[in-house]
Amino acid sequence: MPRWQPNAREQLTRAALSLFAERGYENTTVVNIVERAGLGKTTFFRYFRDKREVLFGADSPVDLIAEIAAVPAGASPLEAVAAALDAAGAQAFTPDRRETLALRQSVIDANPELQEREALKNIGLTASMTDALRRRGVPDLTSSVAAQLGTLALRIAFDRWIAAAGTADFAPLARQVLSEVRAAAAQ
Repeated sequence: MPRWQPNAREQLTRAALSLFAERGYENTTVVNIVERAGLGKTTFFRYFRDKREVLFGADSPVDLIAEIAAVPAGASPLEAVAAALDAAGAQAFTPDRRETLALRQSVIDANPELQEREALKNIGLTASMTDALRRRGVPDLTSSVAAQLGTLALRIAFDRWIAAAGTADFAPLARQVLSEVRAAAAQ
């Protein structure tokens, strides 16, 4: 077996998701994953600390915080959050990733430990967006509310996007959900 495999991370991720779906997260070992991928344990640990990191180690390729910071100064806090969601749609939630992300989510949904990990990541995302809005000069309460609404909209939009048939684009869906969440919060 060659020392370097192209797309090794992707191979490991696909193998792990497949095994998690077939056997359950708890019943899948790193050895099972590398055997399914046709790679070695050393290769696995080059990319991931443990099997949980297959699901959570590859953060979104979009930096929502940088996207919020890049929005023009006159934008409202929710416009800044919406711009970040647009970037997430364009870079992370693409039609070619829908199947993999849906499988990943089904694995998380089936395991309370993984649900807790995802909730903690969402809390961290909200805190980071709050901080990014504060750095834009947005007052504390407004920053916190806008970030929480953004995180909620991201979650709802993601769930709808996964469930949508065809090639629904994430960004318009996220903007629609953000409007719905904003309207619901105003009532």
